[in-house]
Amino acid sequence: MSQSKGKMNLEEYFQRIGFRGSSYKADLATLTLIHKLHVMSVPFENLSIHCGERNVMDLEVVFNKIVRSGRGGWCLENNSLFGWALREIGFDTTTLGSGVFTTDDFSPVNSHLIHKVVVDGKAYIADVSFGVSYQIWEPLELISGKDQPQAAGVFRLIEKGGIWILEKTSRKPEVLNPEFANSSLVNRKEMKRIYHFTLEPREAEHFFEQCHTLQTDPACLFTNKSICSLQMPAGFKALIGWTYIEVTYKPEEGMDVVDMRNIADDEVEQVLREQFKVKLLNKLKPVNKTVLYTL
Repeated sequence: MSQSKGKMNLEEYFQRIGFRGSSYKADLATLTLIHKLHVMSVPFENLSIHCGERNVMDLEVVFNKIVRSGRGGWCLENNSLFGWALREIGFDTTTLGSGVFTTDDFSPVNSHLIHKVVVDGKAYIADVSFGVSYQIWEPLELISGKDQPQAAGVFRLIEKGGIWILEKTSRKPEVLNPEFANSSLVNRKEMKRIYHFTLEPREAEHFFEQCHTLQTDPACLFTNKSICSLQMPAGFKALIGWTYIEVTYKPEEGMDVVDMRNIADDEVEQVLREQFKVKLLNKLKPVNKTVLYTL
């Protein structure tokens, strides 16, 4: 695993996400392309905290981890890196904080980092690090009430009194494996609210406390489940604890096909290498405790 040092540069980032263009400009086509390439190349994962490591928001550390070491990261890493790349390209980019919905309520704290990007006078929400079926592949236009279909389903931004809510209408899941027919990982809600945010700009320091809490609080999702997910051309794949999942989107049939299987401890590192191109420096201790989390 490479740990080469040196100044962060766009060419290395472009190579990491598979961007082959010899020229680019800060337009919607470029924003859309690099957004999709990022989610198809860089996993959403929290494995460091289950390897005895710490996630930090030092941008150079994040760059070395994701770009030079071929790892993924959670939103505070992935979206921080993406925001840096957008600014380097020349995009008008503002970092925002959002609170994730749990059951029928939402977190009052900003634990999820996203970006507002203005292109030709229009504002868009860019977010390359939510994972599984709630991951947008392309930026969403910041307009209230507009259905914005993508591969995973229909996304929608709703504005109420200065608070924006991201919601998604999903398709019916078709679980191939009978033993997982009633798995709590399978989302069976047609409509789900994902997170809420305001347009107040946020600096990196705004997230420091949550960065610590998310990897130390025994009640937090990220301390209770080891997660790695990556978008694919027709769906996504994920490893949650010892459960490996591949989901294939079939919008023409109105369903998502869910293929799930449990793997043994000695298969985990191989699956991470082969399916996610993730090679860990330290031993992973998979975790899959019962907390609310759906694909």
